[in-house]
Amino acid sequence: MKYIEFKVHASRQGIEELTAMFMEKGIYEVSIQDPADMEDIMEKKNEYDWDYVDEGLVETLDSEPSVSVYFEDTPENRSRVQELKIAVMMLKSRELEGLYGWDVDFGRLYAEDIIVDDADWKDKWKENFKPIKVTDRLVVKPTWEEYEPADGETVLQLDPGMAFGTGSHETTSLCLKLLEKYLADDPSEKSVLDVGCGSGILSIAAALMGCGSVLGIEIDEDAVRVAGENVALNGVESSVEIRRGDLVDGIDRRADIVVANLMADLIVRLTPDVKDHMKQGGVFISSGILNEKRSVVEEALAGAGFTVEEVAEDGEWCAIVAKL
Repeated sequence: MKYIEFKVHASRQGIEELTAMFMEKGIYEVSIQDPADMEDIMEKKNEYDWDYVDEGLVETLDSEPSVSVYFEDTPENRSRVQELKIAVMMLKSRELEGLYGWDVDFGRLYAEDIIVDDADWKDKWKENFKPIKVTDRLVVKPTWEEYEPADGETVLQLDPGMAFGTGSHETTSLCLKLLEKYLADDPSEKSVLDVGCGSGILSIAAALMGCGSVLGIEIDEDAVRVAGENVALNGVESSVEIRRGDLVDGIDRRADIVVANLMADLIVRLTPDVKDHMKQGGVFISSGILNEKRSVVEEALAGAGFTVEEVAEDGEWCAIVAKL
């Protein structure tokens, strides 16, 4: 089977904006190649050091960041690719007009579409998915990589398929760190509701952190299947349930922590209803929010009766913790 790879070359700032644009268009399965991630490890900018560096990754240090999405090669999807090219050109035009500020540089924003075979693309993204230590104790490891955990480390095994969530993206790592923080006291007595669970990474992490009851909700049928497989892979079936659904529609459960790694517009849509699914004194962790849209989400939270407890930032993204 033939597929279309739609690839956009950009700066790191541009990659963040492109990712948000794709998410706004309902495209969550993206493949990001960012040599700056490798530079952070090489220069030990992160708090965690590594004992090995893959030679193939070192070779990418001089390459240009890019983001790719894949579609089956059909007339309908060819038209969709053309629409995406126009959207990329409009993004570049708005940047040149200074609408994002005069100090912003999204890079070339050069878009290309390439016809590839199934075998060429479906596993290509795996090349840059390596074990990553996300928090003080949590390591996310792809199923095809070997990793020997150090004392005190908990390993979360993951095969995300085409579902969103590997732990490497800022929005996911922010959620994982905040989950660890707010589950620290008596996790076995707490429950978590994961809205838009994707690969299941947050739901599984909550269980591995000791959470007694976790419910993951996901609208995409393939992602529900992938999340279920990952739950079984990590042996947390007794505490994690994955269910197909649209946000919290039809959900009758209340949780101590509600986590939603979505996008700003969906967080705003979710906020008025989420309080009906929180226990007294519960915590709402929302992520997938570009810094420029932080105020929009905070206004929605305030309008629904929430008080913002803290805001965590990483690059162009932020996560907001709120309580009723």
